[in-house]
Amino acid sequence: MSEGLRRERRAVVLVMDACGIGALPDAGEYGDEGTNTLAHLAEALGGLELPSLERLGLGAIAPIEGVTPRVGPGVYGRLHAQGPGKDSTAGHWELMGVVMGNPPPTYPEGFPRETVERLVAAMGHGVICNRAYNGIAAIEDFGAEHLRTGELILYTSQDSVLQLAAHVDRVGLEELYRACGAARAAMTGEDGVGRVIARPFTGGEGSFRRAEGRRDFALEPPSRSYLEELEGARSRVYGEGKVSDIFAGVGVSEVRPGASNAQALQSTRALLSEAPEGLIFVNLIETDQVYGHRKDFEGFYGALREIDGAVGDLLGDLREEDLLIVTADHGVDMAHAGTDHTREHAPLLAVSGAALRGPGWGVRHEGPLADVGATILRWLTGREARDLPGASFLDGEGRPVEAAQPENAPGQSGRGA
Repeated sequence: MSEGLRRERRAVVLVMDACGIGALPDAGEYGDEGTNTLAHLAEALGGLELPSLERLGLGAIAPIEGVTPRVGPGVYGRLHAQGPGKDSTAGHWELMGVVMGNPPPTYPEGFPRETVERLVAAMGHGVICNRAYNGIAAIEDFGAEHLRTGELILYTSQDSVLQLAAHVDRVGLEELYRACGAARAAMTGEDGVGRVIARPFTGGEGSFRRAEGRRDFALEPPSRSYLEELEGARSRVYGEGKVSDIFAGVGVSEVRPGASNAQALQSTRALLSEAPEGLIFVNLIETDQVYGHRKDFEGFYGALREIDGAVGDLLGDLREEDLLIVTADHGVDMAHAGTDHTREHAPLLAVSGAALRGPGWGVRHEGPLADVGATILRWLTGREARDLPGASFLDGEGRPVEAAQPENAPGQSGRGA
């Protein structure tokens, strides 16, 4: 098939946020040695039942109690980061071929006084808290003071994030977004934090809870991505959940609803009945935001089971010329100390409608996260982007390519490799 947009082809990428599958070689540099989100979840619960993901080969990637090590009909394996970091920005960027050379700034001791003064002047709001904090604990511990004073709850984590929480009845949602936009504009240069995140909450004292309306104000990707390559080929990119926010809208043709997993999965199935071609790029956030950081093993498993059921539905929806890829962006091992993300491999499960209904492929692949973007570009357009990292694990006809372990595996060239 000649190069150019293949209008009959579609691709779906489901990112199961924080569903890591084993520590990267350099995980010790992050304090994450020995982590494995999915395996430790299974150990804690006495096994997992995930029939659709098992069918695609999840248990063949690495041992997971309760998941049969069955070779799937498509491509299965593990993906690794090439650059630093272990958050959603780094993970999603790398999936689409954007690899950071240096880690963005973090503030484990809170933001410096000069930075806070600059933020307050830019936003027109005072702040409280200003420390590395669990997000749920932040609103529980500082929500009452926020209601009294109107000052925004400012907190961070081990990741490169600046988070601002406000009660929807004290500071309206649009005002919170305006303040976060001002904070984003103020955090540049050496203070170019990866994301400024708006965190609305609701409820009364003693029963505060997060509300819908989270919004991420990310830096624009520092280099060209596979999303822009698709855009240049006139292929549509549908961003669901926080995908568009993570890429600051760059390369995303249409933003679709996805504040919850149920909403994102419903939108995905709707697009498969409507969209004639293009990439449906979906972030499924609840495993990370709602359950992972809270160390809620049962809740995490419940979210995984919901995803598994939806994957089963999607497999039934695939046309022969559709490609489904299920992966992750990082880990959040709940058995590990702390509540932050963990530096882990991402699972890779990929299958086309034709392979699902035909003899299948059953091929293992190990490579960088960027292989996902490279594969999508080739699948949808027949093109390659030789100046971007990553290589397609499918050939020009949509058959699997046997891929050797990349020379620059993580941990071989240091944390910033």
